Amino acid sequence: MFQECGDVRNEEGSSPVSSQRVPGGVVHKLPKDLRNTLTANPAALDAWVDITPLARNEFICWVEDAKQEVTRERRIRRTKEELEEGQRRPCCWPGCKHRERTGR
Repeated sequence: MFQECGDVRNEEGSSPVSSQRVPGGVVHKLPKDLRNTLTANPAALDAWVDITPLARNEFICWVEDAKQEVTRERRIRRTKEELEEGQRRPCCWPGCKHRERTGR
């Protein structure tokens, strides 16, 4: 039902931290930079796993929609912060334009 990303690895990218799979969204795969931020923050990762695949998709699309690297980095930081605060969707985002309105 949702896209997954590979094994979680340490900062050097060499050995797996765990065999846990970090789920992606319905349309979008979880990008490595966002995955690295989530896996480095247990509270954000727990919230990420707890939200729906559609909600994860919204966060991923929001990050991927950034046109400049500085904007992307800020959105990744805000994703982590918003998840830690208990938000389940990105604030002020109209929604993913890449998925069908049926939820797929």
